[in-house]
Amino acid sequence: MLDNVKSDLEKLGNREKAQILSRFFKTGKGEYGEGDIFLGVTVPDQRSVAKKYTGLELKEIQQLLSSKVHEHRLTSLLVLVEKYKKDDNKEEIFNFYLKNAKNVNNWDLVDLTAHNILGDYILEKNKSVLYRLAKSDSLWDRRIAIISTHAFIRKGLFEDTFRISELLLKDKHDLIHKAVGWMLREVGKKDQKAEEQFLKKHYRNMPRTMLRYAVERLSDSKKRFYMGR
Repeated sequence: MLDNVKSDLEKLGNREKAQILSRFFKTGKGEYGEGDIFLGVTVPDQRSVAKKYTGLELKEIQQLLSSKVHEHRLTSLLVLVEKYKKDDNKEEIFNFYLKNAKNVNNWDLVDLTAHNILGDYILEKNKSVLYRLAKSDSLWDRRIAIISTHAFIRKGLFEDTFRISELLLKDKHDLIHKAVGWMLREVGKKDQKAEEQFLKKHYRNMPRTMLRYAVERLSDSKKRFYMGR
């Protein structure tokens, strides 16, 4: 079955698109996606492949997730999300995801999966794993930490998003600034007053990109206020 997944993705690949994606996901020397290889397969096509192969065993998913090919890793994670939705043993999939977090190593891999597995699983459990990830030296661990809180935001629970955002306020990486700003904006969709309470406390010290993402849905006058600082 594993060879079939790879074959299906290969057939869906597009060389020109692969070159565009390689630039977009910063695969050059010294960039955050250095060494990542692209086939040029769209996310919708990868979702279709994932739904076709939800019968993959975890050991097979592990092999795909260890690949240098970006679409192999993303498709394997999309399979994992589908399995998590259907599987009674969600704890096993949660632990598998954490164990393999080093291979969830580009922003789309994180953004399409972290909240659906990690965030969902610990929704009513101890959240300490997210705080450990938020303090990690790994850029991707830190992004997993904040993006996982999207599962809480959807339920109207904001405390952990705010606490982890505070931990990441001084982060040096642009991808963390964008992720935190995005999650704060998601809070604002549910409760603008709660978002603004956080912003009023921290907007003077927030990185510019983080703040810009956070205020994107606010009125023009409020944008001017926060961005003018």
